[in-house]
Amino acid sequence: MIVLKTSRELQFMREAGRVSSRALKLAGKMVEPGVSTWEIDRAARRYIEEQGAKPTFLGYGGFPASACISVNDVVIHGIPHKGTIIRQGDIVSIDIGATFEGFVGDNAWTFPCGKVSPEAQALMDATRESLFEGIKAATAGNRIGDIGSAVQRYTEARGYSVVRDFVGHGVGAKMHEDPSVPNYGTPGRGVRLLPGMTIAIEPMINQGVKEVKTLADGWTTVTADGKLSAHFEHSIAITPDGPVILTLPD
Repeated sequence: MIVLKTSRELQFMREAGRVSSRALKLAGKMVEPGVSTWEIDRAARRYIEEQGAKPTFLGYGGFPASACISVNDVVIHGIPHKGTIIRQGDIVSIDIGATFEGFVGDNAWTFPCGKVSPEAQALMDATRESLFEGIKAATAGNRIGDIGSAVQRYTEARGYSVVRDFVGHGVGAKMHEDPSVPNYGTPGRGVRLLPGMTIAIEPMINQGVKEVKTLADGWTTVTADGKLSAHFEHSIAITPDGPVILTLPD
């Protein structure tokens, strides 16, 4: 069931989005050689709790941390560890959620560690831009397929693959609500977008094949061919005047 948000609920979601986006910005600044993903997770959790919010991911479905931190060929759901040390040239995808007054802000970004290869930079650039292509398509009256088609067209035209096993989603009082928001699709197909809908658009784009595999821990998901993956996400609201990004730091 799709839940349309009231103006008051959207205010709570904006605040949750601000907290989660600031936590993400803090985490991104820590992406430096020699820093562990565990240290980044601890800092993000501390910041979220200091703002009077809760780390949405912590304990969600049994997830043991406050942020998913995915390095290089890890697509999503990387578990922070003291032994996972970031190195020069890595690309690090960080996904963070914060819950404020019962509503969720969910966002992700892929950060370079120092100077990365031209190929890694191109993948990050294309994935980031595909997110904004998807957001531009998220106008009232359009359909979910218009969003996915925009992401897919942009990235596949540049030789990349769109992950099919994981998709975006509705977001609100729960982190995952209806509808599903795939990063691929057919224009004019799927659920119609209505004012009051809130969704998380999150392209997960691979340098090589689209197939992924989940490791023995049940969470960490990597590219099937060991090539790089990038992940960018914003939570947005559908309004009569166009899409509004809820996960902005200011």
